[in-house]
This record gives sequence, structure tokens and C-alpha cells, in this order.
Amino acid sequence: MFQRTALHASASPAFTSDEAVVEPLLEAELSKLACPVCYHPLVSSIDRQSPPTKSDSSVGCSPCKTVYSKKDDYWDLTVSVGSAEYSESKPAALATQLFRTRLVSFLYERGWRHNFRWGGFPGLEREFEMARSYLMPKTGGIIVDASCGSGLFSRLFLKSELYSLVVALDFSENMLKQCNEFIRKENISDERLALVRADISRLPLLSGSIDAVHAGAAIHCWPSPACAVAEISRVLRPGGIFVATTFISDVLAPAIPVLRIVRPYFGQITGFNIFLSEGELEDLCTACGLVDFTSVRNGSFIMFSATKAS
Repeated sequence: MFQRTALHASASPAFTSDEAVVEPLLEAELSKLACPVCYHPLVSSIDRQSPPTKSDSSVGCSPCKTVYSKKDDYWDLTVSVGSAEYSESKPAALATQLFRTRLVSFLYERGWRHNFRWGGFPGLEREFEMARSYLMPKTGGIIVDASCGSGLFSRLFLKSELYSLVVALDFSENMLKQCNEFIRKENISDERLALVRADISRLPLLSGSIDAVHAGAAIHCWPSPACAVAEISRVLRPGGIFVATTFISDVLAPAIPVLRIVRPYFGQITGFNIFLSEGELEDLCTACGLVDFTSVRNGSFIMFSATKAS
């Protein structure tokens, strides 16, 4: 059985489905995209005075004089994308590199993610409904599906038509390609979708511009959860909601002292993070300016929510 605390709710304006306002509304929402270097608003490559549009092949940052190109229907908004010779190699971030491979990106939705049931994950549909209950107060706003993978939840957010813009964001080029392929295969409208390649610790979004952030089974793969949650807090509006799922390794209580000792070494070698209690996640959120922490547990599975302090 799921154990849960009370959900936090706040007011949010209703979203109109009037097709006549979709285009200008979308352009207004895309104006929330920012340069990952200086966080200045990005502008259209066609009209340097206007925000980006879906038809732009590239976007730019006026202060940095940097141009970010669109690749295979997604914008690459990583810091080093414009580098001709510089590249980064992070051996410790094995988890990040693993999900960038074609094989894992292909397998993720074809068996990999389904194995999470062994850890207590309730299944895609139930997990989505649980997340939606937390996110309901932000209906009509902009939602970021952080570390979206192949777009399992991004597609559900799109099909729900509950949000003015869904930003499907991942560091893996191949995951974003898989997401785009699934969207086309399932004939889902991408009018309110922005596919973005970005570093979770350097989000290309304006401060205080996002209504909700969802991260499904992702935080344990982030190179630095603290930096990532701090960035999520930065981009959330006051009252904005962060919802995430991960694993808690406290099922075998006698093993916790040992896990506490080996955890740093495990993280350095694999790039995966081990969380040993709900309190650790609550403390992380609090340190990053997120309050009203609530959670749901089932075995090792946890879904938690926190709100940007007003």
C-alpha cells in the first residue's frame, strides 16, 4: 500500500484551449528559454528583437554572441555546444554517459523502465496519475519534464492538454531523438512541445519563469543532485511545484550503515546516487529553497513533491 502525506495546493489560472491563441501563446512561452552561459533571454535567429519561434533553425544570445542551433527537431542549449575543439569527459558521470548511448536510449522504453516495478514503481499510468495530482494546481502553466528520457511522461503531459507548454529536456541526444520518434509514431501534436538538450545543472531557462518541474526516475542519475535541485528552484516561480521519483535504499535497515560508508565510492565509480531516507531528500529540497515537502512510498519507490518558497 502507498503511504502518503497531504498534498500541497495553490491557485493557478485556468488554461484556455482556444486554438486562435495557441501560436502567440506558444511564442510567449518560448520566450522563457535562456542562454545557459549568462541566463539572458534567447532571441530568434531571424529577428534578433523577438523571442524564439518553433520555426527557427537557431536561436541566439545577444550578450554572449552565441548561436544555438536546432538539431533533429531539438534545440541544443548546452554550454559547450558552440565549441569547435573543446570537449568534456567526465568518467565519474558514467550514468549520464550510459543514457547517451543509442542502445540504452532504444531499450529504455522497451523493457528497461518496466523493470523498475521490482523496486516498487507502480507502473507508468499509475505513476502519471500520482504526479498529476501533485501538479494539478499548476494546470495551464509551463511544465518542464527534466531528464525526460524517451519522453514517457512528456507525451502524457502533451496528450493531457493541461499545460501551455511542455519542455521535454534531457542531456542525451539519442533520448531526445527517441522522444521525437515516439511523438510522430503516436501522432501526437507537438504544437505545445519544446525538445531541448540541456545540462540539468545549467538549465537554459529564465529565473522564476516555470510553473512546474517533473523528474521521473532521474535524480539518482544526476551528477550533482544538489546543483540540479538548486537550478530547478531557480527557474520555478514562487509557488511552483517540483515533483520527482527515485529509489530509497532503506528496505534492509541493517545494511544502511554499510551503504552509508560505501555510498561515496559507489557514486564516484558509477555516477549513480544512493538515497538512504526521505529525510535526505527533504533536507536537499529545503536547502535549495523548496518547502512543503510531501511524499508517497511503496517499497524502495518514492514520489516526492516540494514547492518554491513565495
